[in-house]
Amino acid sequence: MEPKVCERPIGVFDSGVGGISILRELVRELPHEDFVFYGDSAHAPYGEKTSEEVVSLTSDVAQKLLDMGCKALVIACNTATSAAAPVLRKTYSHMPIVGVEPALKPAVLAKHHGKVLVMATPMTVRLEKFQKLLRTWGSEEDVVAVPCGGLAARIEQGNVDAPDVVALIDSLVGAYAGRVDTVVLGCTHYPFVREQIREVLGDVAFFDSAQGTARQLRRRLSSAQKLNNTQAQGRVEFFSSKDTKEELALYRQFFEWSKTL
Repeated sequence: MEPKVCERPIGVFDSGVGGISILRELVRELPHEDFVFYGDSAHAPYGEKTSEEVVSLTSDVAQKLLDMGCKALVIACNTATSAAAPVLRKTYSHMPIVGVEPALKPAVLAKHHGKVLVMATPMTVRLEKFQKLLRTWGSEEDVVAVPCGGLAARIEQGNVDAPDVVALIDSLVGAYAGRVDTVVLGCTHYPFVREQIREVLGDVAFFDSAQGTARQLRRRLSSAQKLNNTQAQGRVEFFSSKDTKEELALYRQFFEWSKTL
């Protein structure tokens, strides 16, 4: 028997492990839902590809999740949201599709002094979606955006406590130590190196998009009458385009780790 629409899983995807930081918050917000997480690690990171490549890759992953019977999609990647969300929403207009964007608005509204540093992938910073967000909620006096090339790819490798991770972060944003008091983590990979960023920049406040994304997903599911009404604990399944036992074990490791974030 086919499951009812409300009992079908929610598809969550990213270019790799980063979206697991979003997945953890989705599970917290919607504990009775089933989730399917797909990491496109064979093509990670998206943030250093062209827009056309990201649209093509994202469309392929979305179709895979729909073929698995997913009732909604979460684009757990800032780059993919910026480049491909409009295309996916037009193609799959019948279903809820929720994306993410850098949490610049809450960071600007919450700060009391100093500058806000936005750390994001080169493509996220470059695309018009982020530039519009920056024009709306930022200024050169208050906000600085830094493209952090290579950081997501390094996080994909795991072992983020290694000294080279701090060295890489220092090379990217070390010049802002003591000059910013708030950091927007504009890539879903970056929450996994929060402590390493703090080691470089000092005692800064962090903002990411996980909670806002989870609340938006609940609203969209409720509006579409697709919330799962059972009281059973939901399940989480992991899939990857780099389909190896080692890669899936890494996903589960990051998922367990994300519970402490």
